[in-house]
Amino acid sequence: MSLTDYNNPGSELLQGVVSARALPSEKVMADQIKMGTIFIEEGTPLPDSLKFESEPYSNGWRSVKNLNGYGLDRKIREVGWTLFDLAQIKARVFGFDREKAARRALNRVLANVKSDAFNSLEISQVAAKRFLGLPYVTVSAHVRHLQESMFLLHDKRLAERNQARLAYSRADRGG
Repeated sequence: MSLTDYNNPGSELLQGVVSARALPSEKVMADQIKMGTIFIEEGTPLPDSLKFESEPYSNGWRSVKNLNGYGLDRKIREVGWTLFDLAQIKARVFGFDREKAARRALNRVLANVKSDAFNSLEISQVAAKRFLGLPYVTVSAHVRHLQESMFLLHDKRLAERNQARLAYSRADRGG
């Protein structure tokens, strides 16, 4: 959480801003969008010995219960796997309804992570602000990737994605 958000009178940190009034297709709990929440993509390979509780969120993602990034990283390292902390991403959504704006911002963040073929993320901040009187919500998250190998490029999906991008760029150049 940034100190500027605590000291900025135009900013309001949100904790648990999503309610059960979500669309029927979304299974959202009241406290899912808050600092420290971990989301893991459905179908992510996990070792059999790694046990933790999770619940469905939406669009193929699960919310990890009772663990933050540090706790999950510790459990993953205990079984010999690796949880990479790659980058921070943000999404901003304008809207008068904070709950809906926060949900839309989180869905944008999750879509960006999925399009880059990474399999998890940790919410680092949810803040409501105003710009020229218009309210908006910013969701910041750290992109994470869970895998068995300690070398990120050894992940099969990432290697396939990189090969596809290389083939696409060659086709664009006519080579």
